[in-house]
Amino acid sequence: MAANNNPTVTGRRLGAELRRLRKDSGMTGTQVAAELLISQAKVSHMETGRRAVSRRDVRDLCMLYGVTDQHLVDHLTALAGESSRQGWWHSYGDIPHSVHLDLEAAAASIRAYESMVIPGLLQTPAYAAAVIEETIPLVTVDQAAARLKVQLRRQHRIYDPARRLHLRVVLDESALWRVVGSREIMREQLEHLHALGTEPHITVEVLPHSAGAHPGLTGQFSLLEFSDTREAVVYLERFTSGLCLTKTSDVQQYSVTHARLRALALAPEQSRHFITDAIKRYAS
Repeated sequence: MAANNNPTVTGRRLGAELRRLRKDSGMTGTQVAAELLISQAKVSHMETGRRAVSRRDVRDLCMLYGVTDQHLVDHLTALAGESSRQGWWHSYGDIPHSVHLDLEAAAASIRAYESMVIPGLLQTPAYAAAVIEETIPLVTVDQAAARLKVQLRRQHRIYDPARRLHLRVVLDESALWRVVGSREIMREQLEHLHALGTEPHITVEVLPHSAGAHPGLTGQFSLLEFSDTREAVVYLERFTSGLCLTKTSDVQQYSVTHARLRALALAPEQSRHFITDAIKRYAS
């Protein structure tokens, strides 16, 4: 999936353009809402990408803002069409965290911290299946199968040579010792993690228990960055949904937090040795 065909990211790009045009016209959100007989909340949501923008919305807004450049109007109309498309994961049914999948599919790089399990992008099929089956009490066999297919397809990004995802993960030591599925599954998973850590576009750094208290104790997070925009997004995953943070202050806070966690973690080479020792313990 090309980045410019990603619904969530495209919607944010379109919203940013509409916000710029409104400000250039000298109008406030309240004035726009009054002129178009819509709520001020709709104007705000369209400009932040939290609400789909129709082609008609683009036409009405461009007329109101006095946009005479037909190429710009056509470009914004095309973005509106792209932002309404569904991602590949929708064919698998009602999959939680679809916003995260949307963002992840378009990201150029991800900085993440995980405290409890191996991150989804780095999981083996057996480990991923065990996580799904053992952490979702009400999941059916069909739902588990669909989620596993989505989980494994997500990983295509880290193997795509045309648009390879750069991934930097700080992984708490706890995730290495929590036996998910079985000891054999864990050994296979850690061998896979060790191998991926040698790839030039993937960095895995283990945060040992000896580091003591640290900013990651509040939970896992992902910081996603995109090649076609300066705006980054923080994603916080919850049990059935997730939260996206886009405020500059929030992004900066999590960026500093990730840097702090990296400073406390073992260096990549030391982390690979640490993982090797864990593999030996599972093999014994």
